Amino acid sequence: DEKERKRAELRQRLEAEMKSAKKKGFMTPERKKKLRQLLRKKAAEELKREQELKSIERKRIIEERTGVPKNVKEIADESELIAICEEYHKRIVFLDEKKFDLEVETVGKEYEINELSAKVNDVRGRFIIPPLNKISKTATQLEKMRQWTMKLAKLDMKGSLRPVKKDISKELGARETDVSICDVIFVLIIGFHFQKAFEWKTKQSLNE
Repeated sequence: DEKERKRAELRQRLEAEMKSAKKKGFMTPERKKKLRQLLRKKAAEELKREQELKSIERKRIIEERTGVPKNVKEIADESELIAICEEYHKRIVFLDEKKFDLEVETVGKEYEINELSAKVNDVRGRFIIPPLNKISKTATQLEKMRQWTMKLAKLDMKGSLRPVKKDISKELGARETDVSICDVIFVLIIGFHFQKAFEWKTKQSLNE
């Protein structure tokens, strides 16, 4: 009886927990917090492992390039010491040549990168539409022409004509009167042509 009672209590508790979990959803704030902590811990472990691998690789490369250090203090033979010095000298020359080759290769790679960057910038620049000032210039020209036509319309045509002298003979008066009429017609023709030119320029700017 006691075991069955405990089993029933356990079953009820599990069912209650499952119901509460369904109501709250799977990712509760507590689970989100734990998951965040686990991710941070995992990232820290991965970073530490990566640093250790880099340190081991660095030590290996240094040992490979420099070689195993020799105990020179225990060597008494001069010829052996000279041989060791020559060996180290050859190694230094070899490493210096390798360093020079790597520097030249690096400079070449940097030059290629700069060339490719310049080409990319040129390609991007081809599709950039520069700001057009054609409309503003046309508007300025139209405004100047409009002001000029207004000034032309306000001109004193009568004042610009030559006056007729009444005390001269009729023939001379008729001749001067004819000249004055010709001047008026000439000015009107010029104004008409300028008006047509202004209208044509306006249509051209609208079509553009």
